[in-house]
Amino acid sequence: MVNHYLHNVPGSVMVEFGNTKVLCAASLDEKTAAFLKNTGKGWLTAEYSMLPMSTQTRSTRESVRGKQGGRTHEIQRLIGRSLRAVTDLTAFGERTIYIDCDVIQADGGTRTASITGAFVALVDLFKHMVGQGLISQIPVRDFVSAVSVGIVQDQVLLDLEYEEDSQADVDMNFVMTGAGLFIEVQGTAEHMPFSLGQMNRMTALATEGIARIIALQKQIVGEIRS
Repeated sequence: MVNHYLHNVPGSVMVEFGNTKVLCAASLDEKTAAFLKNTGKGWLTAEYSMLPMSTQTRSTRESVRGKQGGRTHEIQRLIGRSLRAVTDLTAFGERTIYIDCDVIQADGGTRTASITGAFVALVDLFKHMVGQGLISQIPVRDFVSAVSVGIVQDQVLLDLEYEEDSQADVDMNFVMTGAGLFIEVQGTAEHMPFSLGQMNRMTALATEGIARIIALQKQIVGEIRS
C-alpha cells in the first residue's frame, strides 16, 4: 500500500493484493446527505468502478451504458457499510465523506482490496481535517480490513486470485476490525455445500490474514484513537 498517492487529494492510497491494484481516495463535501440535514450528523458513502482494461477482456464503462450494474451497487454499498461501522458520523458535522475506489487491474479480491485501501485513505483524510482544525481528533474507533478465502481442490486458500476463484468450490469474503470483530461475512458454495468445520478453517485463515494486513495499515498510518 502506498498512501498520499494523488497530489490533490488529502487521502489517497494505491493498494495492491497480488496483481489486483485499486486506487482509493477519500474526499470531503461540506454538505451532508439530504436525509441527515439539521441532525448535526455527517455521512460516508462509497463509489466503486473498474477501468475498461482492468480485466483480460475490455469491458464497457458503466457511464457509457447509462447505468451501474448490480455487482457495482453491491460492492460500493459494502465498502460504505464497512467504513461506517467504525466511524463516528457525529464527529465531523454535517458533511459527507466520499470514498472512490477505482480498480486499475483486477485479479480477484477487488472488493476486499478496496475496503483495505479505503480505510487508510479515510484515516489520512481525517488527519488532514485535524490539521485544518475541522475536527479535534480522528473519529475512527478501530482499524478495518478485508480478505477473501476459499476452498479450491479441498485446500483452504487466502486472497484468491482470479484463476483460483473461478475454480473454487466455496468463496467467502470477511470484513473485520483490529479487535477481531466481524463487520461482514459473505459466503457462497459455488459447486458443493461446505461444512461447519470447513467454515471454521476459512474463518481462522481470514482472521490471521486480516491481522497481518492491519499490521501493515498501522505501519502506514500509525495508531489511531477515538
